[in-house]
Amino acid sequence: MSENLPETMYGRYICGQIIRSATSPALNYGEAKSAESLNDFIHKMKICLKELRETLVALKIIQKKPLIRNTETVAIGLQECNELIAIFVKSIQTSEKRKTPK
Repeated sequence: MSENLPETMYGRYICGQIIRSATSPALNYGEAKSAESLNDFIHKMKICLKELRETLVALKIIQKKPLIRNTETVAIGLQECNELIAIFVKSIQTSEKRKTPK
């Protein structure tokens, strides 16, 4: 999608932003998988979630403007981002339940 954004100042800015925020969750998830504690895991997963939400906003900007003609590509990106957000929210909730004493 980033390759299809316009070569304008606005397009380049959104492109850079979406590249950073969209790739960050994968990299941070790699860190979360080797967390030193449950609290560390939760913290890193929350960073992933924050970046996914940032990506969602960038995608909504691309859709509303619209910055690319292929709206189906943006719709797919929005759906996938929402699905990942749901997965990360559930994982964080499950982890937080495990850390509470029984």
